[in-house]
Amino acid sequence: MQTFNTFADLAKARIQKADAREDTTSSYDGAFLEHTDMAKLSVVDAPISADMPDPDMARCAVEMAIGTIFDVLKDTRMEEFAQQLAWGMVNSFHMTARLVENREDDAAKKLGDLSRHFDPSEIYQTELEETQIQCQTLQGCREALEAMRGHASDVYRVETGRVFQASRGSQVSKNGVTASQIQSRDFLAARAKDRRAQFQPEGPMVVVSGGHTGWHDYEMIWDILDDIKGRIPSMVLATTGLRKGFDAMASSWAQKNGVNTITFAPDGRHGKRAPFLRNESMVKLGPVEAIVGEGTGIQANLAQRLRQAGVPLHIRRLDDQRPASGGNRQYASA
Repeated sequence: MQTFNTFADLAKARIQKADAREDTTSSYDGAFLEHTDMAKLSVVDAPISADMPDPDMARCAVEMAIGTIFDVLKDTRMEEFAQQLAWGMVNSFHMTARLVENREDDAAKKLGDLSRHFDPSEIYQTELEETQIQCQTLQGCREALEAMRGHASDVYRVETGRVFQASRGSQVSKNGVTASQIQSRDFLAARAKDRRAQFQPEGPMVVVSGGHTGWHDYEMIWDILDDIKGRIPSMVLATTGLRKGFDAMASSWAQKNGVNTITFAPDGRHGKRAPFLRNESMVKLGPVEAIVGEGTGIQANLAQRLRQAGVPLHIRRLDDQRPASGGNRQYASA
C-alpha cells in the first residue's frame, strides 16, 4: 500500500491520477460559463458582481473529494465502507443540482409570466431585468453542478466498477459530461408535454433487462452492446432499472460509451402487476433491438412480448457466461 506523509502528498498523487484518466477539462470549461456580468440567486438579494469558480480547481476538487476516500480507506478495516461513502458524496452533487434546477424552473416561470404581462413602469423593468439575471445565474450554477456530478460519478465508476445511480430523479447534463440517466416518468412526461429536450433523448431504443443475481460476465453483455452500437450509433439504452446484475452492467457500459439511458422502474402503485405493465409500456415505445438475460418470470414476460412485437432479440442465459476471472470479479456479487 502506498503511503503519504501529508495530505498535500496525497492531494498531489490524486491530481496525478486524475490527469491519467480521460480528460474532463473541456466539459468543465463548457459548464463554468459566465452567462451574465452580474449574479443573483434569490428574489430578495440585489444583483452582485461575482465570478464562477475556476473550472480546473473545481475539477481537481471533485477528483480529490471522491477519490481520496478510496485512497485513505484502501487496505484498511474500513475499506468496505468506501463505496457507500463515495456514493453519498456523488448523490449530494446530484441532489443539490436538482434543488437548483427547481429554483431555476420557478424563476423561468416568473420570467415568462412577466414577459406576457408587459408594464411600462420602471418597477416592472427592474423586476424583469433582475428575474432574468436570477434565471441565468441559477442556470449557470446548475450546469456547473451537473458537470461536477458527472465527473464525480465517473470517478465513482472507475473506482468501483459500478455505475452511479441516483436515489431520486433523472441525471441529465446539457454539456454531456457523462451519459444521461433518465427516469421513465420524466421521459414519458416529455413526450406528452414540451419540456427540456434532454429529458427526451432522440434515437432508436435498445431494451436491456436481466436478473440481478448470478451475473458476472459483463464482457459478454458489453460485446453485444458494442455490436449494436456499431450498427446503430445513435442508440438510446432502456433498462428495467435494477441496480445490480444484468441491468447494472448495461448501465455501466452506457456511461462508459456516452449512451443515454432511460430507466423504466415499475410503478409500485400497481402492486404485483407493476413489472408486467412496465414491460408492456417499454414494448409499446417501439424498440429496435433487445437483450434479455435469464432472470425471473418478469424477464420471460418481456422476452415474450418482444418476440410478439417482432423486435430482434438476444437471449442470454447464466450458463452462457465465461468463468469468473479477476477482470469481472467486481460484478460477482451484483
